[in-house]
Amino acid sequence: MTVLVVGDVVDDISVRPLTEVTPASDTPATIRMAPGGSAANVAAWLGELGVPTRFVGRVGADAVERHTAALAAHGVDARLAGDPDLPTATILLQLDDAGERTMFVDRGANGRLSPDDVGADVWDGVTWLHLTGYSFFDEGTRSTALGLVAQARARGAGVSVDPSTVSFLRACGGPTFLDWVDGADLAFPNLDEARVLVDARGPQIDLDHLATRFGGVVVTLGSMGAAFLGDVDGVERREQVTAPRTAVVDTTGAGDAFAAGFLACWLRPGPRDVRAALESGRAVAERCIAVRGARPRSST
Repeated sequence: MTVLVVGDVVDDISVRPLTEVTPASDTPATIRMAPGGSAANVAAWLGELGVPTRFVGRVGADAVERHTAALAAHGVDARLAGDPDLPTATILLQLDDAGERTMFVDRGANGRLSPDDVGADVWDGVTWLHLTGYSFFDEGTRSTALGLVAQARARGAGVSVDPSTVSFLRACGGPTFLDWVDGADLAFPNLDEARVLVDARGPQIDLDHLATRFGGVVVTLGSMGAAFLGDVDGVERREQVTAPRTAVVDTTGAGDAFAAGFLACWLRPGPRDVRAALESGRAVAERCIAVRGARPRSST
């Protein structure tokens, strides 16, 4: 069994102001750069958890070796294409006192990911494909993402998707995104993304309707934990677990870590255990939010 993850790989630059921000002047801060990108983060956590994982993405030509090594440190088989013209994607994350982040995104080389970057050998031994929303929202990579889903289905591999960003999801519209990924085996929206997907206008969210579009829906609920709705071996299942119980340092990558933890348990041989998968996702997310950065600490 090998999980194939395709999508964004990024240089994350996180900024935590140490005092109140002073407009048009200097503000003391701690600034760190670390490897990131939603898809690459999922791959790193899967590899860290011992899941055979292959990652395909695109970076600036000068960053192939650096990002390959960063993923290999977690046991990931990274197949990175080097773009001769565009730099590696960069995200500037401004962290607040609660560890929440505001992100400024330059997609760089990610926007040129093409079918040529995903050779036939990439599929060797693959039983599951994971994609994030960024590959669908970008017009330059959407056809590549849709083609990957079609290939996975033709090969009998499972498919999971994570919308990843509520702002881009709102821009394209929930129904449009659902049509792109209709029938995926698992979807991993957070609560805000789920609201957009079902066009919720009030306090109620029709997660049952959302679950009809996928084999199962795993919704991360912030302080309320996470929930699963869907069909497991022909039986409708609903489960919910509480939120991680740890002080929040940085929420960057928490959803990616949760998805990896869930999949690591979900894809084990034998009967699927919904509660165990949710608890596995929660445990990995707890590891992520307890430290600064989006990947396992051993990446440094």
